[in-house]
Amino acid sequence: MNDARTVPSLKRIALIGTCVPRHCGIATFTDDMQRALTSQDPNLSCITVAVTDSGGSYAYPDFVPLEIDHSDPASFAVAADFLNVADIEVVSLQHEFGIFGGEAGENVLELLRGLKTPVVTTLHTILAAPNPAQRQVMDEIIGRSARLVAMADKGRQILEDLYGVPSERISVIPHGVPDRPFLDPAMAQHDLGLADRTVLMTFGLLGPGKGIETAIGAMPALVRDHPKILYMIVGATHPSLRRHEGERYRASLVALADELGVTDHIHFVDRYLSLDELLDHLAACDIYLSPYPNEAQIVSGTLAYAVALGKAVVSTPFWYAQELLADNCGVLVPFGAPNALAGAVSQLIDDDTSRSAIRTQAYALGRTMTWSNVARQYLEVFSDVRLERRSPKAEVIPFAPGGARRNELPPLATVHLAALTDNVGLIQHTQFAVPDRRHGYCLDDNARALLLMAEIARLRPLSSQEDRLALTYAAFVEHAWCPAESRVHNFMGFDREWLDEPGADDAHGRAVWALGAVARHQDPRRLDSWAAARLLDFAPPLNDTSSPRAWAYGLLGIEGFLGRFPGHRGFERLRDNLADRLFQRWSDAAAPDWNWFEDRLGYDNAKLCEALLVTGHSRSNSRHIQVGLDTLRWLMKLQTAEAGHFRPIGTDTFGTDRRHPEPFDQQPLEACSAVSACLIAASVSGDQRWRQEARRAFSWFLGENDLRIPVADTAAGACFDGLHPDRRNANQGAESTLAYLAALTAMLLANDHQFVTPLKSAAVDAGHTISARQDSGAVSVVCRPHANEFSRFA
Repeated sequence: MNDARTVPSLKRIALIGTCVPRHCGIATFTDDMQRALTSQDPNLSCITVAVTDSGGSYAYPDFVPLEIDHSDPASFAVAADFLNVADIEVVSLQHEFGIFGGEAGENVLELLRGLKTPVVTTLHTILAAPNPAQRQVMDEIIGRSARLVAMADKGRQILEDLYGVPSERISVIPHGVPDRPFLDPAMAQHDLGLADRTVLMTFGLLGPGKGIETAIGAMPALVRDHPKILYMIVGATHPSLRRHEGERYRASLVALADELGVTDHIHFVDRYLSLDELLDHLAACDIYLSPYPNEAQIVSGTLAYAVALGKAVVSTPFWYAQELLADNCGVLVPFGAPNALAGAVSQLIDDDTSRSAIRTQAYALGRTMTWSNVARQYLEVFSDVRLERRSPKAEVIPFAPGGARRNELPPLATVHLAALTDNVGLIQHTQFAVPDRRHGYCLDDNARALLLMAEIARLRPLSSQEDRLALTYAAFVEHAWCPAESRVHNFMGFDREWLDEPGADDAHGRAVWALGAVARHQDPRRLDSWAAARLLDFAPPLNDTSSPRAWAYGLLGIEGFLGRFPGHRGFERLRDNLADRLFQRWSDAAAPDWNWFEDRLGYDNAKLCEALLVTGHSRSNSRHIQVGLDTLRWLMKLQTAEAGHFRPIGTDTFGTDRRHPEPFDQQPLEACSAVSACLIAASVSGDQRWRQEARRAFSWFLGENDLRIPVADTAAGACFDGLHPDRRNANQGAESTLAYLAALTAMLLANDHQFVTPLKSAAVDAGHTISARQDSGAVSVVCRPHANEFSRFA
């Protein structure tokens, strides 16, 4: 059992928040984060869904495909629907109560309620004393988020202590900052025409609650001791404030400066600066002021920027400043104390050594907060939540683990299969449920489809539509044969031109398998005669193949032919040769800790076990039967999650020398192969616990899997193309659909029969016991493993 955490790289992320060119701190954060994430991985698709204020109109960049009207709850629901359809892997929500409409920003809940994708919520405000409406909104955001991101440890403490959030659901990631070189302010001051000034600065959208009054109140004392001092207040008035009261607040600050006689030492930069302009102004700053009037400020992007550029900071001790400016990264002064602020600033101006030490320490801290580092931390969180998205509340179609009756299985529908089939054959791939003609056809799928039709015909009469499908698949198999090379083509374009040279081993084996299944039973249209005749050409070239899967598929087809025409010497010799080769592969590769046919695991693994069981059964070769059972038991143990459900070998394992399988991506083909092999094991051994294993593997399609979501659309007879760490693959291609239908058909057939298959002899090795019984006049000898061999299932 393996719970490895190797995760394929993320492909599709969506950010939700305000976005530039809207003038808003969160808009800047969202824009910076989007660019940082895509810089980390050029193959990553990262879009932003922008929250727009009422009456706002913005020329958003191309990575914003959709806007949300913050005042319209329906707009949030539409956004959720859009993100679900876009198959987004992770949503990153930037939360601030004020940017979402409704009471306490409650409209955002419409988005969260509709999303099927895991959400990571970055909390730009964490209230220690929320009002009832804010608390209600916050509680639901917490409940619907896979992970919460706080930008300071204080935020984590509040989330744990007040809101009861478990620590493992909280990540502390700093506010991202631009990466700028460590410069002497004098250089930037020269460029701005400030060469003879000592520059103080505060920047950000202007509005009450930032303590600017305290900083202006400190200026008279500072001007007295430092006549060339200049306090730059950089930033436009907050748009919402300006809409409600114009520039009244800014005018009040100008009036305060005039009242205190420091107008000539205060400069308002009354506009919204671009990032580069802002950083140029910040670079010219000797001392940065952050005079918030109270402690309940959990993050400050402006303070983060100042520290990142290596500024000497004087700040009030709000929560974020206490953490960020620890370890000599700044100076703290009491709230609302202009004299204390003036004293701290004056001391730093006079003490070059102290100011330089603070700047150096701050800049070093800022290197850990650059957007490249922050983006990597977010990507780690996003990857983690994909693995964690295994909700026990997800829908699972009920399916009894043992003793199930036929009516407990889903209905057998071929609606989707018919939709994938045109007059040439079965189209390989889809986009969602729509056939994707660009990828054409392959013999692999058409042979599997012909085989499926033969198995369905054993269960019930084919419908007229299914009759046509069977003929179409048979025609494709016929057309794939290349007489000159005595081999088959595999891939055909939609233009009906073959795309490969003949010679694909596994496709050849599947064609033989399908032909054998059709030949085994009489067919009113004489497809059985066609299949038997074609096997005389198709089967012998298997001697020249080197793939153990080609041998396994071929063996299953040959057994079908011999089931109809027992004693055919040529096919018996071919069967014996291929079976011995497969057994020798196991003998060469197996080791005490590696009971397998190859030195690595690949696709359709259980077919190797099944082929050895079937041929060992028909040849009364107890050694082959034993190895078939032992290798299948070993494989099924590897394909068992810690919780006990079936977990197919993931595609990340294929083609590697890993001795422990990776869990993703999980393919329907592996579940189908396990179902079929386990049912054969039950038939050969007589031990009905193998039926339970088949049921466990089949239940993977119905939702008994890592994500607890159905992989099959039982009504249409369709199947999604596997499980990613966090979601289903939205496509419903031919291989996946055939895997589900083949597994279902096998289960239905197993419920119609009692697994009694005649053996030719009672030769069984010492590791098994023998019993015989009479059924319908035929003597059946079955090989039963000792009870302790199934101790894992006890």
